[in-house]
Amino acid sequence: MRPVLPVTAMGRSAPVLPWVLVAICMIGLMMMLAYSFLEPANGDAWLHFWGFVPASVIAGFEHSSGYWLNPELIGVVSALFVHADWVHLLGNLAYLWVFGIAVERAVGHFRFALLFLVLGGLANLYVVFQLAETSVPVVGASGGVSAIIGIYLGLFPGRRMGLWVPLGLYLQFARVPALLVIGSWFTLQLLYSVFGPMSGAVAWWSHVAGFVAGLLTAVLLRLFSNRLHLAAKEDY
Repeated sequence: MRPVLPVTAMGRSAPVLPWVLVAICMIGLMMMLAYSFLEPANGDAWLHFWGFVPASVIAGFEHSSGYWLNPELIGVVSALFVHADWVHLLGNLAYLWVFGIAVERAVGHFRFALLFLVLGGLANLYVVFQLAETSVPVVGASGGVSAIIGIYLGLFPGRRMGLWVPLGLYLQFARVPALLVIGSWFTLQLLYSVFGPMSGAVAWWSHVAGFVAGLLTAVLLRLFSNRLHLAAKEDY
């Protein structure tokens, strides 16, 4: 017998709880809370342990062919769950929550986790080569979040998003094309990447690299998965 999905009053399948998204958010919050209680010296050690230092990763590549098991390289993934301040964390979680729910429901829990980790890690690895001489630890989920945004646009290019738009002294609710919202966001990331500072605090190229990787991945998913192709045609 085929399993029967719970159905809502409208006859559609009940929404699936995005538990991987919830888990990622909770881990990020707990890691930030732990970091906030550390003394400055211990805080620096914390960022070095969980984050990655581009110069150290490059040095490891040069020293050993078996470097793929080195903790320095593992840091390009573990850094996705660590932030140096609350503003950076909450900003990343806000974007991840807005775009991640639809993506996790479309691709499934396991794929969502894999895509966040792999594409986020690749975005951070790109930063390693962009900041090859930097000895400051790099942390943050920006690469993984940007990848999820890219996947969202690739899967749902025709969707519209509800936003509160300021009109004079009032706020007007409007449904804006996701392409316009994400396109504006990506333009800002590109401008910051070219003209803004690139340091351990904010590695802007990780945003661009993650987004492009996510967008290309979404195209491949739609090509090889009929279920995702159908999901991409659905509206909110």
